[in-house]
Amino acid sequence: MASDKSVRGMLFLSLTVVGVPGNIAVIVAFLLLIRQESLLLAADAIVLHLACANLLVVLVRCLLEMLASFRQVNVFGDIGCKTVIFIYRTSRALSIWLTFLLSAYQCLCIAPPGSSWASTRALVAQNLFIIFIFLWILHTSMSVGAIVFSVSSKNHTTPTTSAVNTEFCYVNFPSDILKEGYGAVQVSRDVVPIVLMTLSSLIILVLLYKHSQHLKGLRGAGQAGSGSSGAEQRAAKVVVVLVTMYVVLYGVDNGLWVYTLTVRQTMRSSLISDLRVFFASLYAALSPLVIIASNRKVNSRLRCVAKEKPLQGKTARLCSI
Repeated sequence: MASDKSVRGMLFLSLTVVGVPGNIAVIVAFLLLIRQESLLLAADAIVLHLACANLLVVLVRCLLEMLASFRQVNVFGDIGCKTVIFIYRTSRALSIWLTFLLSAYQCLCIAPPGSSWASTRALVAQNLFIIFIFLWILHTSMSVGAIVFSVSSKNHTTPTTSAVNTEFCYVNFPSDILKEGYGAVQVSRDVVPIVLMTLSSLIILVLLYKHSQHLKGLRGAGQAGSGSSGAEQRAAKVVVVLVTMYVVLYGVDNGLWVYTLTVRQTMRSSLISDLRVFFASLYAALSPLVIIASNRKVNSRLRCVAKEKPLQGKTARLCSI
């Protein structure tokens, strides 16, 4: 096996090992929460949906790329390439926009009580399901190009000069104009939420600073802040961390994508595309670790599951005796 294939496989293996169990753990924790409390807060529903989108990213791209690199399973025929790239582009975009939605909603949550933002927060919470459906329809339709242009590199060894090499597949555009136009749409789909979530995070930081100054004044007067306010502050800080991770990793991803669009012929190596997928998938793999470490609801449910397993084992041994 070529050394570059081995390195490629190991990189995607590392993302799979971290991302799959991490996102599954977050999903399981929220499913347990639904079972116990029969409902989810809006912010929790967004995080659950985000974990599902991230799991799709890691499973569809990292796991399959890793298996193909190690020559265990290769699903990258023409139909496989169209399916994998379509699902990856859709779930990747959903991950991006759900991160923005989470940052915007958390910004509304820590807004001063009685402001007009409170009514906006209630409106978002009431229509969250409609927002999810809209995002799915929007990004599914914007990813149709993956179905139209993706082909297997096994069956098309001489792609057009406007193709993008992704190792096992080519995204084979008929012309440079179409390639640049499609690329511009994909970049704008990422840049818009980057700008919006960065703005939301800056607002969150300003509100957190004002709130801390207000608490100092209350402590000086012998009063204390509310517990719910403290929970919102912790959640807001987690969102800022997620947004910072997103901006850095997807910024690198989009920079490499813009570079790919400027190349006037198909690159012989898939190195640039591999780096793009790696950095984009790195967010999907690392974000559940941040959520598990910082979200008390997720953390407490996972601890309960971990404690129940030894108890179940002891009960089974007693029953066998």
